[in-house]
Amino acid sequence: MNLRNIILARYGVLLIFVLFFAAALVGKIVLIQITGNEKWEAKLKNLEDRTEKIQGSRGNICAYDGRVLATSIPFYEIRFDLGAPGVRNVFWDEVDALCENLAKIFPDKSKAQFKRELKAAYKNRNGYHLVHHRKVNFDELQRIKTFPIFERGKFGGGFIPVQEYVRLTPHGKLAFRTIGLMNKGAYGGAYGSVGISGVEGKFEGSLRGEDGMLMKQNLSGRWVNITSVEPESGKDVITTIDIYLQDVVENLLKEQLVESQAEYGTAVLMEVETGKVRAIANLGRQGDNYNEIYNYAIGHEGCIEPGSTFKLVSLMVALDEGVVDTSDVFDTEDGKWQVYDKIVYDSDYGYGTHGEFTVKEIFERSSNVGVAKIIEKHYGNREKEFIDRIYSLGLNKPLGLGFRGEAEPYIKYPTDKNWWGTSLAWISHGYEIELSPLHILSVYNAIANNGKMMKPMFVEAISQNGKTLKTYKPEVLKGSVCSKETLGKLQDMLKGVVETGTASRLKSSAYTFAGKTGTAKIFDSEHGYTLRSYRASFVGYFPAENPKYSCIVVISKPKGAYYGGSVAGPVFRRIADCVYATDLSLEMARDAEPINAHGETPNLLNGVLNDTKTICAEFNITYTSPENEADWVYTLENEKSIELKPRNVVPETMPNVLGMGATDAVYLIEKAGLKAKLKGVGRVLKQFPEPNVRCRKGQLVYIDLS
Repeated sequence: MNLRNIILARYGVLLIFVLFFAAALVGKIVLIQITGNEKWEAKLKNLEDRTEKIQGSRGNICAYDGRVLATSIPFYEIRFDLGAPGVRNVFWDEVDALCENLAKIFPDKSKAQFKRELKAAYKNRNGYHLVHHRKVNFDELQRIKTFPIFERGKFGGGFIPVQEYVRLTPHGKLAFRTIGLMNKGAYGGAYGSVGISGVEGKFEGSLRGEDGMLMKQNLSGRWVNITSVEPESGKDVITTIDIYLQDVVENLLKEQLVESQAEYGTAVLMEVETGKVRAIANLGRQGDNYNEIYNYAIGHEGCIEPGSTFKLVSLMVALDEGVVDTSDVFDTEDGKWQVYDKIVYDSDYGYGTHGEFTVKEIFERSSNVGVAKIIEKHYGNREKEFIDRIYSLGLNKPLGLGFRGEAEPYIKYPTDKNWWGTSLAWISHGYEIELSPLHILSVYNAIANNGKMMKPMFVEAISQNGKTLKTYKPEVLKGSVCSKETLGKLQDMLKGVVETGTASRLKSSAYTFAGKTGTAKIFDSEHGYTLRSYRASFVGYFPAENPKYSCIVVISKPKGAYYGGSVAGPVFRRIADCVYATDLSLEMARDAEPINAHGETPNLLNGVLNDTKTICAEFNITYTSPENEADWVYTLENEKSIELKPRNVVPETMPNVLGMGATDAVYLIEKAGLKAKLKGVGRVLKQFPEPNVRCRKGQLVYIDLS
């Protein structure tokens, strides 16, 4: 036999061996599937019965200072396996005692009702009977575990507690739509809930915990739970929301909505330099009340024709190109001007003062005719250039906030089929376009921020167990919206609106702010633009000289007064009042004469003893300390000195904050477990309830500042 035949013979033997082994393996698999199916199914069921998922807790959503806005607490659904062998042995002996105990935990059902239901379930050998629709907390669960039958556990007593984390918001509906909504996951409640909107939805991946695994093992005849895989808690999301400012904004908006009986309202307070949203309120009418039913500041329903607040954008384009200056004069005629087959009206047509005005005056008076004439004159034959410049600001695109349901703005283009000969004039004063309140606020914030447009920011960081894992930085959308020269003119015009224009009734003697009113007719598909439906708005920033906050207020379909300056403007002003009353950096920024400049005894605020001593020492003010040292003092002014008197704080008694600054007053009230609601600026002039009366936790204290 030659070498080739020898090699082939050996390969043949090896191949036969491999084929035989493969056939045996396949045969064994088939045999197992056919003859051992019940055996393996029993083993699988036994494994499933002995293992349970342990749900990982969902992370918290917190305010910027760490206070919790949304958290998860475990609750338990009580199920009963009435087919378990252990239950069959003791059911009739112990069911009465079990039902008696259940009626104490769930008093809406009697012992007899529980017994009827359990007897029926026992007869049907129900393996997953729901004992009661209400979920119980951890303390209640521990009690239920000791009840007759249940005390034997899952295998001996058929006791099946199903854990499910319930999402709670400790501050009620505060910023509810921005925090977001939850929904059941694809696998139902046993696998927890998932975020579907707002911060809950956007940061679902970070907030969601990882499930663990628990296994039942029989050790010496006793079943014990052994965790084979530890669950992992979700991460915490730290938002930009300031709870105090959020409460202020929401309550002030609600007051105006109730007074105006409006359809809905939204208000957003944002830091100028960073774009951090410190407060965002969205209140829609539900019967006789107003609740956070939709996020109008971000979503589609709030993306509407802005009206006169858009005039800033139109004039920015014209001023920046140099085709017009603030001193140029245009004739507003009698407040009415025909463009093709349509007529542009000023809001005060028929009773206001009209005629020739400068561009600055046209803006301050919010003349629709004036702005329409300016844009028509300079862009009537180059509409694309005008719209392209607006597009360059990014106003035709979503802000990219990452929230589900974010609005898509719409600014029509000259090549669109629905572009009419009148479109340019109407777009110039805020019609035939759709923008969300946040788009408008972003533009005004850019003017306050020396031209830099910031992306609205809602989340500052992701953390876990107190350790910061990721920090989010402010994001610039556009480095400069216009030239420095144009910026200065726009800022001056916005100040003029408050000083002498449509918002002059809102100006404050205590501080300055700048902004623009808006009063837009609401389009109805059946009746067009009617005289019965308006949307009032005010958007601006403060302080006017060194802006720290920008704010927009929009109120839809108010009854009675409907102008932006008389409906939305007052909300803006009251929000600014409250911010000034509590933000120390704004108080320090005010122009003030040096203390003791004329050798007079200064009028010091009541407050913290050590702080008062420091101020007196800094400015060489003579003072006498209280005989009994105290944390808080009030001041008595003599001709040449200050006398410090102790002010005692008694538990469960209304603190005396009269004469204090807003910051100290709010601190003392909140330290006592109360909530403060402020009005005005300066020192505390009045408080209700009055000082030194008994109080209860969570009580609201009304503070009037002089």
